[in-house]
Amino acid sequence: MPRDQRPAAIRAALEAALSPVSLEVEDESHKHAGHAGARDGRGHFAVSVVSEAFAGLAPLARHRKVYAALGELMTTDIHALSIHARTTSEA
Repeated sequence: MPRDQRPAAIRAALEAALSPVSLEVEDESHKHAGHAGARDGRGHFAVSVVSEAFAGLAPLARHRKVYAALGELMTTDIHALSIHARTTSEA
């Protein structure tokens, strides 16, 4: 997928799976120019998600839920992902 469409695709996937009350998606690929992982064309992103879908889940389980929501994007378009996942009461 074209680089400029990736943040919107990430946003759409997370909104569909997690119904977040707050979601921020930041393309940080420019910070990693020249990095070995950037050579394959996939990007570096940071997401901050507030959703009740994380209630009762440990941090690792929350990250797995985000990875599952992103599905194939994790192998085709995302090289690295920084995740900040909270519930509404934690936000």
